[in-house]
Amino acid sequence: MEQLSIWANLPPVIFLYCAAAALVAGVCRGFAGFGLSALVVTSFTLVLPPAQVVPIALLMEAISSLIMLRHTWAEVRWRFLGWLLLGAVVGTPAGVAMLHFAAPDVVRIVISLLVLIASILLWRGLTLRWHGGKAPVLGVGLFSGAANGTASLGGLPVAVFLMAAAFPPAAVRATLSIYFLLLNTYGIGALAVSGLVTSTTLARGALFTLPIAVGIFIGHLFFHRTSPEAFRGVVLILLALLALAGLGRSFL
Repeated sequence: MEQLSIWANLPPVIFLYCAAAALVAGVCRGFAGFGLSALVVTSFTLVLPPAQVVPIALLMEAISSLIMLRHTWAEVRWRFLGWLLLGAVVGTPAGVAMLHFAAPDVVRIVISLLVLIASILLWRGLTLRWHGGKAPVLGVGLFSGAANGTASLGGLPVAVFLMAAAFPPAAVRATLSIYFLLLNTYGIGALAVSGLVTSTTLARGALFTLPIAVGIFIGHLFFHRTSPEAFRGVVLILLALLALAGLGRSFL
């Protein structure tokens, strides 16, 4: 354990804390298809600077998507995904620029408040009549890319949209998983150009792969034992909790 903490350039206690947080985040990712980066950022930034945490979170999201690929490929909504990614490609560089020049806490507060309000409205029965139009999906992708580059919270707006549009649980989980793989690969490249990806970032991402993989396996088992109605309830609660965690992290 001491050798692992040395490779990660972290004290042993902080390494164990981060590994435990990665395990919990992996469970959420394996069940709902999102939540990993939000949980990683919220928990890791209690002990590490945000500029170090965001690249780690993006790397861990990409690794998680690769782990889940075999179980999610058939359920992906590809047309929706294409327009979503187009918006995110534009939004991500703007988010990375904001990471350098804007206060991440301000961005996190805005995103968290919007997600919390949306979760409450969805819980109370709000639905979105989306008929396949491109403009709403492009807008969500743009917002998601900016949120991902700034605070690694890009999955929350997309999850809100998918839940509001009443996508089936398997489609929500699968589409989000592939979206994260492509978006975060692009995001890691943008951060690398900005000088925010280091050898330490890569070492930490590699070392936390095992607890993430175990967590994803546990979450995958839970998903297949859950009804669509229960899935919707758990996802809305998870969205609200992540939003509250983001607010608490920013204010504290």
